[in-house]
Amino acid sequence: MLPYGRQSISEDDISAVVEILRGDWLTTGPAVAALESEISRLSGGHRAVTATSGTAALHMAYAAAGIGPGDEIVATPMTFIATTAAASMLGARVRFADVEEDTGLIDPSAVAAQLSDRTKVIAAVDYAGHPADYDALQSLADSVGALTLDDAAHSIGGSYRGRPVGDLADMTTFSFFPTKNLTTGEGGAFVAKDPVLAQRAHEFHYIGLVRDPDRFRITTEGPWHQEVHEFGLNYRLPDIASALGLSQLQRLEAFKRRRAEITARYNAALSDVDGVRIPTQRDDVDPVWHLYPLRVEGGRRREVFDKMRAAGIGVQVNYMPVYWHPVYTEQGYKRGMCPNAESFYAEELSLPIFPGLSDAQVDDVIDTLLTAMR
Repeated sequence: MLPYGRQSISEDDISAVVEILRGDWLTTGPAVAALESEISRLSGGHRAVTATSGTAALHMAYAAAGIGPGDEIVATPMTFIATTAAASMLGARVRFADVEEDTGLIDPSAVAAQLSDRTKVIAAVDYAGHPADYDALQSLADSVGALTLDDAAHSIGGSYRGRPVGDLADMTTFSFFPTKNLTTGEGGAFVAKDPVLAQRAHEFHYIGLVRDPDRFRITTEGPWHQEVHEFGLNYRLPDIASALGLSQLQRLEAFKRRRAEITARYNAALSDVDGVRIPTQRDDVDPVWHLYPLRVEGGRRREVFDKMRAAGIGVQVNYMPVYWHPVYTEQGYKRGMCPNAESFYAEELSLPIFPGLSDAQVDDVIDTLLTAMR
């Protein structure tokens, strides 16, 4: 079975991890600091805090924003549930805004209709690696005193109107899962423009520990002293994983180029095929294509999915609208809330795309799809 995504691990990656295993640091050490520095450089110079997963990074973001009971977030339904789950766990109410019909990205006009005086965060997702319209989203957030959050699990290395992902929203989260644009095995990162938010996220992911003597509330202890002012969790990424991430970052541009080549090959072959729609790309965006989200029209998505899987092509579907999950339907969320997202989901089929995919394999995917469409 040809998978829809696969990590690319080189001998340099392996050597980087082995070097850590032979050294003194396994958990939080110099490799963590170096990876955070590199992520900051990619993200417009803003402070980066690594995490054990993209989900952990989202939890850190909502905690840093002070999300709690009575607060609301406005979010896209076209995403993996982690985007909203962390806010829900903190007690917030999620208000889902529909997506643009063509891109699957959160629609600023739909966001505007969901804003209230309780809105604390507008959470966008750079679906498939294509950044959302952050100028419009930031204006909306500013109008109600909210923060913007870019769930950039798909888009590290991309840009919007000349600005890099990581510099587009007040807060940004990354995922370094194996199928993403670079990997640390499991892992993620949080980036904030506001140093106060970044420090709050850092302390939250470090069990809430405060180590700054100027902030101590207990002043009678010795140099060993540390204290907790707010509860946190252990979301620290280890040096082992960070070494892999540092090595992977050296190939991020090459990964991006190859994903663009694969996307162009798919587009050239499929743009005029009846019954399918290729992904939309805005002129002001330079994406990193994490997914190739084809649209299969005419109610044939399941049929084509089954035929391609039977032929050994590991297609996938990304994503069922978040509010369809029982954990949300049991809270009263109903189907029909976001018709564009539901229509997008009914047609979406993710074709294989990863840096190690050869041109011959791409052509095999194309030929199998064309056969399945007959």
